[in-house]
Amino acid sequence: VQLVESGGGLVQAGGSLRLSCVASGLMFSTYTLGWFRQAPGKEREFVAGITWSGRNIEYADSVKGRFTISRDNAKNTVYLQMNSLKAEDTSVYYCAAKKPPVPLGSGYDYWGQGTQVTVSS
Repeated sequence: VQLVESGGGLVQAGGSLRLSCVASGLMFSTYTLGWFRQAPGKEREFVAGITWSGRNIEYADSVKGRFTISRDNAKNTVYLQMNSLKAEDTSVYYCAAKKPPVPLGSGYDYWGQGTQVTVSS
């Protein structure tokens, strides 16, 4: 299984970025997908998760109303649209995958290598 993130970069506060994660080596349409982030000196934290059908989605309180997770099963890709970015969103962002039916916020089996997002204030 391989998960490859892209789309990170440097953006000013208030700006937007869209992260992508392409998966291979798994039956993508049956997997739950998630985004996590880890800032220097901090533990990795859940950002957003989406079930295989896209019907169930969860967000961390810190990103609700600003971030949107979506998936395209035909392209084996999960996205994270990030708007109204803040300096505190600066982190390495990771995508992750797991088989259902465990909760969206934990228990992921496969992880990408991460992509850096830096928000300048």
